Amino acid sequence: MNDDIIRTENVTMRFGGFTALNDVTASFPNGQLTAIIGPNGAGKSTYFNVLSGAFPPSEGRLIFEGKDITGTPQHKFARLGIAKSFQITNVFPELSALENVRIAIQALEKRFDFWTPRGQLTDMEHRAADFLDLVGLHTHKLKQASNLAHGEQRALEIALALACQPRLLLLDEPTAGMSPEETMTMVDLICELASDRTVILVEHKMKLVMGISQHLIVLHHGEVLAEGKPDDIRNNDEVRRVYLGQGKH
Repeated sequence: MNDDIIRTENVTMRFGGFTALNDVTASFPNGQLTAIIGPNGAGKSTYFNVLSGAFPPSEGRLIFEGKDITGTPQHKFARLGIAKSFQITNVFPELSALENVRIAIQALEKRFDFWTPRGQLTDMEHRAADFLDLVGLHTHKLKQASNLAHGEQRALEIALALACQPRLLLLDEPTAGMSPEETMTMVDLICELASDRTVILVEHKMKLVMGISQHLIVLHHGEVLAEGKPDDIRNNDEVRRVYLGQGKH
């Protein structure tokens, strides 16, 4: 297999007269944790949405495991082996954490009907419990999703993404709004997940990504400013000028 699990070739993304991404060519190494970083307005969220299939690019190609998947409907990405963390609005708040993950497994396997044998549902519940164990929610699996703490809700979103057993997991600002304690728990989880699959995350906390990433892509004004290992990025004069010197991150 190619050393890159996914790459973009000359991707441009326009919204009306506004160009959010301009000729972005970048590669994401297979089996590594890559962070997409950059100042506010750099195009990080737009790029994330292109990688996850939410936005088909205006120009350019998206290549996954050597196959051109440009324009593939987003609902087919999970079956390709690509999953992104769900937003909590996609969770059933009145159902338990376990029920949420079981439904995600059920929907993926096209067994979401009234005729599913109880034995299959029991098997799905066991698998759902395993995913919750993986994200540290084993003691909260019967708790209603709306009653989970913020950090626990984000962990539930990741469990939902893991339900399709992706080879590529995309995480959009996984520590946003978290307390320092919740952030540390999430960082440990991300590192554990990255040991078994390729992970791409968008994150604005510079110290965090420098500590856990193996590869970084820096965007600025919708273009690739730099790409490489953390030390390469840390020592890049242009990156330091436009990003590292800003704010407290």
